Amino acid sequence: MERAQVFETVKKYILDQLSVSPDRVTESAAMVEDLGADSANLMMLVMDLEAEFNMTVEDDAITAIHTVGDIVDYIVKKA
Repeated sequence: MERAQVFETVKKYILDQLSVSPDRVTESAAMVEDLGADSANLMMLVMDLEAEFNMTVEDDAITAIHTVGDIVDYIVKKA
């Protein structure tokens, strides 16, 4: 899957989880600081993305996720 497709899929799930306007969801947007995600939001997002991309996200990778781009990078590398 191409990076742009991964980003659009991740963006869709972020918009489903968080009450933010679509223009705020960029690769450089910080999940907590810019988009207001909390730990529960991040865990739900990870579970949704694991199902969507048929993959498992390791616990240490979750703590390394800070931006939307970090999520996209991880999926592109693993998918």
